[in-house]
Amino acid sequence: MQNDPVWQRLRSEAEATLTREPVLAELLRVGVLNRNSLEEALSYRLPRKLGHHAVSADYLQQLFLEIFLDDPIIGARVREDLLAVHTRDPACQGVLHPYLYYKGFQSLATYRLAHYLYGHGRRELAYYLQSIVSENMGVDIHPAARIGAGILFDHATSIVVGETAVIEDNVSILHEVTLGGTGKEKGDRHPKIRQGVLIGAGAKLLGNIEIGEGARIGAGSVVLDSVPPHSTVVGVPAKVVGKTKEDTPALNMEHRI
Repeated sequence: MQNDPVWQRLRSEAEATLTREPVLAELLRVGVLNRNSLEEALSYRLPRKLGHHAVSADYLQQLFLEIFLDDPIIGARVREDLLAVHTRDPACQGVLHPYLYYKGFQSLATYRLAHYLYGHGRRELAYYLQSIVSENMGVDIHPAARIGAGILFDHATSIVVGETAVIEDNVSILHEVTLGGTGKEKGDRHPKIRQGVLIGAGAKLLGNIEIGEGARIGAGSVVLDSVPPHSTVVGVPAKVVGKTKEDTPALNMEHRI
């Protein structure tokens, strides 16, 4: 796809890596260079990252490609997620590494495919994908959750996103964050994260609460009440300690209070 700058950059980085590290030739060729689009490449790469289970990698590859073709919005959101990792994670030097290696990006991309299946009457298969992502990558996202674009799951280990959770665009979430319920309540019971929010490592956000646009949640905080827009909260239980210095904390990733 000549008019796709993300795909062209991915290919260029793969070609450069192949020159520097030819021992990775098979990975780079079958995972990137022999493919015609990011959608085709991901449809190949994701099933092989998930491992061999009850459903074959070949079946999932064909299914994922069909989903990408049927709903182009998924591919557009995946591209925004990939760029979010590159621009916000100082350890990330391009788009090839998150595509090949980062479980935060890969688990989120798989969630997007499972979410499509969930909404198109194939809930059991969606749950199946959720379970093997949780088992293999340590990231547990319910396929009914609603997640926008430009999302960064940094490190991602032990992130949990509940069934009725909402994450809007341009949100950054670190490892061991839980968007959970407060008990056995039914119905709408999980947090709503508005755009631009930054959630620090180990934070637990519980219940049907709203985290306002541009808010910042300190690492290790337990958030039980809604947070006003552009506020910083810390503690157990979390309390407002000030206003954020920027409109979108998720973009500059500043965790210091």
